[in-house]
Amino acid sequence: MTSPSTLAFDAPFEGDLRDDLALALRLADAADAASMSRFDAADLEISTKADASHVTEADLATERAIRAVLEAERPGDGVFGEEYGVTGDSERQWIIDPIDGTANYLKGIPMWTTLIALAIDGVPRVGVASQPAIGRRWWAASGLGAWTNAPAGDKRLAVSSIDTLAEASVSFQSMGQWRDAGQLDALERLTSAVWRDRGYGDAWPYMLLAEGRLELVAEFGVKEYDIAALVPIITEAGGRFTSFDGDDSLAARSSLATNGVLHRPFLDLLHPS
Repeated sequence: MTSPSTLAFDAPFEGDLRDDLALALRLADAADAASMSRFDAADLEISTKADASHVTEADLATERAIRAVLEAERPGDGVFGEEYGVTGDSERQWIIDPIDGTANYLKGIPMWTTLIALAIDGVPRVGVASQPAIGRRWWAASGLGAWTNAPAGDKRLAVSSIDTLAEASVSFQSMGQWRDAGQLDALERLTSAVWRDRGYGDAWPYMLLAEGRLELVAEFGVKEYDIAALVPIITEAGGRFTSFDGDDSLAARSSLATNGVLHRPFLDLLHPS
């Protein structure tokens, strides 16, 4: 069973994940139906969790919808969801964030995402990121590429080929995150070195990276369900995913995703010797 100290970002893999990816896409369909049924509802029920973050009735209903399908189709697999915790004990674990961007959801802002991943032996192998309020979805599985829906049909994703920092566009998520992590000096070095910087926030900038529209996304204070679905999408698009310090693990609770070719230059910039 995956634990916070063992979720890894990279390891060799051999296997056929087509059935698991198809299931993940069906899970996203069920999630979209649940989340959209209450999006921008005037009477949306909102409460506050122990960590002072918000949770809505839609967060709970969406995770329940995903779990119901898994219980029927993969009863032997484990599940780790943001709202209902860990159930089951298996080397195969579905990791779920029913609504990543709850603050946007409860404000009626359409930039929120359902994140669904399958981790095998602690490594995310299948990932789906669905943004039903804007009609977008991204998905990937190890060895099967990364994809998104497009008006002309499904499109394979590829990160950019930008190879100089001065031409790079980055998303740093929020200044508050970097301040709380004691990394404001690193943020200043980063934003001074690149062409363009923005704090797009949540899962969307990772998808922009996978589409070749950004060269770096970095953030702090992340948990398994914030990151697991994004890892195979980034890596199958040709990018690189590590912690902020360059480790292939979530143990440090940070993430650094790039187009791959600039991964080392970004690490050197952020961590000068």
